[in-house]
Amino acid sequence: MFRRVFPNSALCTVVAVVFVAFQVVVFPVWVYAEAKNLVGESHPNIILILADDLGWADPGFHGGDKKLTPNIDQLAQQGMRLSQFCMTPVCATSRSALLTGRYPFRQWMDWRSEDFGKPDYLALLNIPLATLSDGTPTRRIHGLSPNERTLGNALQEAGYTTAMIGKWHLGEWLPEHLPLARGFDHQYGHYGWGIDYNSHLIPHNAPQPFCVFDWHRDQQPVLEVGYSTDLIADEAIRLMKIHGAQDAPFFHYVAFNAIHGPLEEIPRHRDVFDKRNAAIKCLDDAVGRIVETVDDLGISEKTLVFFTNDNGGLTEEVNRPWRGTKNTTFEGGIRVPCVLRWPGFIEQGSVCNELIHVTDIFPTLVTIGGGSLEQTHPLDGSNMSPVILDGKKSSRTEILIEATGSVRLPSIRSGRWKLIGDALFDLERDPGERHDVSEMNPEIVIKLRNRMLALSAERPPLGELSKVMNPALPYVYGQAEDNSVSEKIRHHVEHARRSQQQIWEAGKYPWPAPPRNGQITYEGDGR
Repeated sequence: MFRRVFPNSALCTVVAVVFVAFQVVVFPVWVYAEAKNLVGESHPNIILILADDLGWADPGFHGGDKKLTPNIDQLAQQGMRLSQFCMTPVCATSRSALLTGRYPFRQWMDWRSEDFGKPDYLALLNIPLATLSDGTPTRRIHGLSPNERTLGNALQEAGYTTAMIGKWHLGEWLPEHLPLARGFDHQYGHYGWGIDYNSHLIPHNAPQPFCVFDWHRDQQPVLEVGYSTDLIADEAIRLMKIHGAQDAPFFHYVAFNAIHGPLEEIPRHRDVFDKRNAAIKCLDDAVGRIVETVDDLGISEKTLVFFTNDNGGLTEEVNRPWRGTKNTTFEGGIRVPCVLRWPGFIEQGSVCNELIHVTDIFPTLVTIGGGSLEQTHPLDGSNMSPVILDGKKSSRTEILIEATGSVRLPSIRSGRWKLIGDALFDLERDPGERHDVSEMNPEIVIKLRNRMLALSAERPPLGELSKVMNPALPYVYGQAEDNSVSEKIRHHVEHARRSQQQIWEAGKYPWPAPPRNGQITYEGDGR
């Protein structure tokens, strides 16, 4: 006969408590650790969303108007915020650093991004305005060197389907500079800087006050109706539905023009917000639609969503509490909002206070994607996946913010110290960079200046300075595309040119003057 033996009530209680504790504490930690260990086995889809000219203080999670950014704020609640994530001071340089993991000066992107025939900028660099053989002012052809390995290249090699959606700004003319030659299977959007959101023209294209059409799908001009922020989100969602059903992971680089100028007519929210804030709200709508699609497709746990911005906002007000603006090397010019979401891998609602630079994105995402970091050109960035996924300390202590040879002040950060030109700031005691302490710390100034000069000396020869855009005034960006432009697009461009301002007062242009003594004042929309 078998006797059923039941534990006494005290033992029952202990067992129950232990079991509950295991479920509540141990089991989730074990599952989380196991999840993170899957990085090497199961590579996630990667959606890298880049806003443009958004200020540090614009998102609600940084003290901005929560009505403007509910979706971006929700993304932050669901993932991790990076509190010390730094970009470069301007658009093109950040994009080159992001896609290569290397400082922009190594590709001359730090001045090529300013070579739009802007006389004031070129004068500071002692570079003459480019002209054709007959003397017609034109632009130098600039773009990311074809010798550079991009994030698209590295993830393609790792088996990813890749797409570049939105603003490219790493070359707009020669085929070797365009996305399909730089590691992307698909392309949609514009090549140049700040487009008209509705007409998809680059207005006031330098050096002449005319415009160029700049909207393409797979590097063919496409005349579409719609607000560019919405169209970029539409394309991202369309491709996500296709690529999300495939066995291979996908990498979507979604680079919005928003909220870069010119801020033309906004399709909605104008009855509640001013033009800039309405553009922010439209950007937030777009981000929300993309993330919602990830969730609706049931791929959230195998999709890393990375949201950030290319540089600081145009005024100190939107960059508070930091000093400086876009186009300066103060914290207001380089410290940007940054959020990562990957359920099961990144802790929900967490904040990472470690120093991370835009050049770190390349090695971090390539590592997470199972790609190789072996390449011809050495990286300036470091793999930050242990920092983001495991809470490790960042190995980064130094950032070369601006090398010598650009229109901005040479600047470098090392630990708590930051040198901007000849001014030294202690970011630990003075994060707002209000007090120059160079006279009290001459040895640190010398050390940082020598390090900055040593790095700047690694700038390669420029070469091909004489390579210029011909014709000076194309109808469409993209050399091959301009050669066979349709009559509809030609008419569209000519109509816009006839309606634009033809002559500018001496010294007056539709873009700001270059920075002087580390400061810049934006008038108008900051294009």
